[in-house]
Amino acid sequence: MSTYDQLLKSRMSKASFEKLVALANPKVMDFIGSFTEHCDPDSVYICTDSEEDIQYVRDQALAKKEEHTLELTNQTIHWDGYGDQARDKKNTRFLVYKENLANMSGLNSIEYEEGYAEIMGIAKGIMTGKEAVVQFFSEGPTESPFTIPCIQFTDSWYVAHSEFILYRSAYSHFLKMKESEKGDFFRFIHSAGKLDENGCSVDLDKRRIYMDTQNNIVYSMNDQYAGNSVGLKKHAMRLAINKSGKEGWLCEHMFVMAAVDADKDRKTYFCGAYPSACGKTSTAMIPGEQIVGDDIAYFRNIGGEFRAVNVEFGMFGIIKDVNEKDDPVIFKNLMKNQEIIFSNVLRGPDNMPYWLGMGVDPPDSGRNHFGDWKKGIKDSQGKAVDVAHGNARYTMRLDYLDNIDREGFEAKRGVKVEGILYGGRDSDITVPVEESPSWKDGILLKAATLESETTSATLGAEGVRTPSPMANMDFVSYPLGTYTMNNIKFGEGVKKTPRIFSNNYFMRGPDGKFMTSKLAKKVWLHWAEGRIHGEYETYDTPTGKIPLYEDLQKLFKKYLNESFSVEDYRYLFTFRCTKWIDKLERTKTYYRKMDPNTPQEIFDYWDAAIGKIRKAKETFGDLILPGMYKV
Repeated sequence: MSTYDQLLKSRMSKASFEKLVALANPKVMDFIGSFTEHCDPDSVYICTDSEEDIQYVRDQALAKKEEHTLELTNQTIHWDGYGDQARDKKNTRFLVYKENLANMSGLNSIEYEEGYAEIMGIAKGIMTGKEAVVQFFSEGPTESPFTIPCIQFTDSWYVAHSEFILYRSAYSHFLKMKESEKGDFFRFIHSAGKLDENGCSVDLDKRRIYMDTQNNIVYSMNDQYAGNSVGLKKHAMRLAINKSGKEGWLCEHMFVMAAVDADKDRKTYFCGAYPSACGKTSTAMIPGEQIVGDDIAYFRNIGGEFRAVNVEFGMFGIIKDVNEKDDPVIFKNLMKNQEIIFSNVLRGPDNMPYWLGMGVDPPDSGRNHFGDWKKGIKDSQGKAVDVAHGNARYTMRLDYLDNIDREGFEAKRGVKVEGILYGGRDSDITVPVEESPSWKDGILLKAATLESETTSATLGAEGVRTPSPMANMDFVSYPLGTYTMNNIKFGEGVKKTPRIFSNNYFMRGPDGKFMTSKLAKKVWLHWAEGRIHGEYETYDTPTGKIPLYEDLQKLFKKYLNESFSVEDYRYLFTFRCTKWIDKLERTKTYYRKMDPNTPQEIFDYWDAAIGKIRKAKETFGDLILPGMYKV
């Protein structure tokens, strides 16, 4: 019998309490009981995997006015408060035991006792007067080697509804857990806190997202934006990165996709990491290929094979600039009468959603994240309020997509990965596609050196390069140097390592314009796919292997029906020695700042690479044309 039996009986219906008891899991009972006592909701609803429970969550989201109906009856719209529409990086912190604080100096951390006292003080009685809901989920497919069971405890029905779309419900998985497994699950406790007349969080000054990776629990208080509140997304990712580091597998900020060569009846699985606005989603959604997942992947060594799953069941995508021309598959689905939550877009007088870059003229009035809206309206600072927020989102099941690889999506043993793509954004250094000579070279020269270059349109200071190793720095939850070494060890531990390729879709010509179209990424992907199957010869560079002109010329014709000039090829694939040396020096500086205990062997490797490039510069010149470099 649990300490909390009487309390939970008094706060739950008989049916909910019986669902909880059926799990025969004291750890689950203690988690739910302790936070029912501490946060003090008036009642608690326990969800199973049943359609009845999922529908109850949908109904409550509407009844509590956290979501609103749209013209298409299966779609809903949600608005976050005006100051709660993006991830709160400042108040997202790791709770770290005092003896480990020095090792986490590069990450946003707080001493455990201090942080725990603060968050529990904020959480005390925060759910009074509300009904809370408890859900059981799985990161990755249920009942598989990849499964991480999770429990979400929240007072937000919008959050609960989002979780049901984004993740696999796993109450039945919890029912089947062996005794030895019953204490091993991720826990998420969330409250939207006090709400205003629009149903939005009020106490944003007390917004906190505190992550305890030592005990696999995340506390999220006084927020609703899904990036801050949905436990199983980036919060779980941070817990999983830490867990994987201890257990010898990997959790990465990557898509999983299949490159399809119809002529050869061949499907080749790739994963890819790209910093924000560097082409991640558009690569995963290249027309003619197949998608398994768009955001987070787990990697495990199964039978000596490098295998991956998509952690999620749905997608929480940025909706800005999703239109019929650029994103036809997603746009088509957003226009269908199927279960989708739109957030922070405009609901027009016709009860339809409108967003920035939609390719459709919006109405002059409606309701959006600002409240009642009309064209030209300004906020309290005198700033014009646009039709929709720039970080507006859609929440949708992935299996709605026509281009989903259904076999890979459901595979409990994951898919066998043969290629890894790392793509950044820079205008004048990295070639569009380059193969790494080895796995270790790929991690240290392609993944660890990733950067994202700002443009004048975004930050006003053009050309600023932000380091983003593995495109994962917002979520890495233990020291960067150790994380990098774990990536190397994992890849070298399988029988056949995937080939690593770098990407850069943003090379600009002498006139300042982009050198290739958005669709050229299909050519770079299929050159990489061909290399995996031994189909193309290469030229060497000081950092890897690049395509021959003749092969790219054929690929442009085959996949895009476009010509590709030899002049463009030479410009795009020139190796720029000084710029590469500068890039490696920036990477070294960043690693020293983020992790003073980065293993010396990593710096020794980069110093050797710099020496190799300097020697190449002396021999072949600063700008080395394709084919001119000789080992």
